[in-house]
Amino acid sequence: MFRKMLIVFAAGCLGALVNSVALWLAGRHGVTAALGVAIAPGLSPHWLYPRIVWGGLWGFLFLIAWHDSRPLIKGLCLSLFPSAAQLLYFFPFQSQQGFLGLGLGALTPLVVLLFNAIWGVATALAVKR
Repeated sequence: MFRKMLIVFAAGCLGALVNSVALWLAGRHGVTAALGVAIAPGLSPHWLYPRIVWGGLWGFLFLIAWHDSRPLIKGLCLSLFPSAAQLLYFFPFQSQQGFLGLGLGALTPLVVLLFNAIWGVATALAVKR
């Protein structure tokens, strides 16, 4: 069991790195701004480190269904959990961006779902390997 825990944590960290770089690139190239969403982070250790740790912690969700033959479906489904936390708790209560983060733009929920889906798929593929 400990081996499985290490694998899903490491996979979650890797998924968070992929998610973070994708989000940074989208912000850097104006994709998020074109969608009217004020999310364009800089790629710094201060921003990246907590995201990687949280990604690893969220990776423990992959222990729920360890032997799943459909990693993409599992990754997409499990990515809904960190999305819900971000939209329903972290944006409204931690960063004061309003319900669903709408203070950052009307399409913020879509952006959060999309980039957390990247985390979920990358994590699922890493777990599968």
